[in-house]
Amino acid sequence: MTSRAATTTGTSLVESMLATSGRFARIGDFDRWLGDMRESTFMSVEQVALEDLRGWGQDPATGNLRHETGKFFTVESLAVDFPAGPVSNWSQPIINQPEIGILGILVKRIDGVLHCLMQAKREPGNQNGIQLAPTVQATRSNYTRVHQGRPVPYLDYFLHPVGHRVITDVRQSEQGAWFYQKRNRNMVVEVSADVPVLDGFCWLTMGQLHGLLRVPDLVGMDARTVLACLPLGGPGWGAILPHADEFGSALAHSCDPESGSQRSLTDILSWVTGMRSRTEIQARLGPLVAAEGWRRTDGRISHESGRFFDVMGVRVRAGGREVGQWMQPMIQPRSDGIIAFLVRPIDGVLHMLVSARPEPGFADVIELAPTVQCLPGNYGHLPVERRPPFLSEVLAARPEQVRFDAVLSEEGGRFYHARNRYLIVETDAPIRPDRDDYRWLTLAQLTELLQHSFYLNVQARSLVACLRSLLTGSPARPEPPR
Repeated sequence: MTSRAATTTGTSLVESMLATSGRFARIGDFDRWLGDMRESTFMSVEQVALEDLRGWGQDPATGNLRHETGKFFTVESLAVDFPAGPVSNWSQPIINQPEIGILGILVKRIDGVLHCLMQAKREPGNQNGIQLAPTVQATRSNYTRVHQGRPVPYLDYFLHPVGHRVITDVRQSEQGAWFYQKRNRNMVVEVSADVPVLDGFCWLTMGQLHGLLRVPDLVGMDARTVLACLPLGGPGWGAILPHADEFGSALAHSCDPESGSQRSLTDILSWVTGMRSRTEIQARLGPLVAAEGWRRTDGRISHESGRFFDVMGVRVRAGGREVGQWMQPMIQPRSDGIIAFLVRPIDGVLHMLVSARPEPGFADVIELAPTVQCLPGNYGHLPVERRPPFLSEVLAARPEQVRFDAVLSEEGGRFYHARNRYLIVETDAPIRPDRDDYRWLTLAQLTELLQHSFYLNVQARSLVACLRSLLTGSPARPEPPR
């Protein structure tokens, strides 16, 4: 992208971020559209025993779950050795999905303002049925139509973007605790020609999307990760973004790479490389029957302690999807999680405390993660010193310290009712962390890293989207024009 093109894109994105009205001018317009989608589409999800999953079989030798086509994904075991971790070794079920899917948002200027084409999508694991998804959200097996269903709408804009303007195109990981080296192509493509709006799709400005991030379980994980990869920021952003108080000023300047940072990006890259080189973690795929401590009972696979997650099965019937009915295994966590950034101004620039977090399913050992990322119930059996750092500080935060707080769902195509409480908490924690696996980064630095693969994990990407929603003070719903 040329310098001039980058400036034009940045200006368009700022204008879209400031626009809380667009094709949907009033709160009621969006609510009515979403209500219509709920009435005109349906999905019934019934829990079934793993052995009753039609189209899926258990390998008699390994116990691995796989689809009869050999496509989609498998459920296998992962044996992990992590000598420096809170638990030095364990084994677990994990989803192995080596395909690279596409998560893509189509954008277009409407009445001079950039809009995003979003999809009201039902997934079997969604807590509330419909959530806002990218224009395209499809695995390779789905968009090559292994399921023999209907074609994926708008797919060609992303498979063959020649003639359109690619704003973002980067591979990113997904949950390294539940997926083995899973990657998706995160794309934003701008078009200038007319785009037919199919049923179940709508145009929203960035400002409207940012406001809707505060609504529980509405903006889905796949939409959040693509939004996070947008190049939002640049020289001068600290001056052009509105800010009503000291926190808003610090956040606006955090988007500007010229505002300064505690450490240079070169130092941060060296730190990440060093952590990846020093961290000893070995992860080996193996037969599901060899997952120590896991038992198949009552038609699902569960840990003998009752913690962590279950592997369970669902039968799905749906309208408005490429396929009308199917069965599949899913991961169901045993509790909701806590995902949080501690933030603080340093010399007038807001910094986020990030951790260098190893997860067994990562392709490159470590990615940058939130300050806190955990299911608290998984650590109750451990002594205090082995529980997640900073968790107590996040949970004990005073109301005035909490800048963002919403319960949001994770990907509903593979995870059943997986939800996390996403928090941004202002703190006066020390500028120099006691632990070598934590560093303070600005939003501009996080944005730069997001232009490259496998630096920020999916939970941190969701929090970046949430942070940006604070830049313009977007309300929880699109506001009517005054």
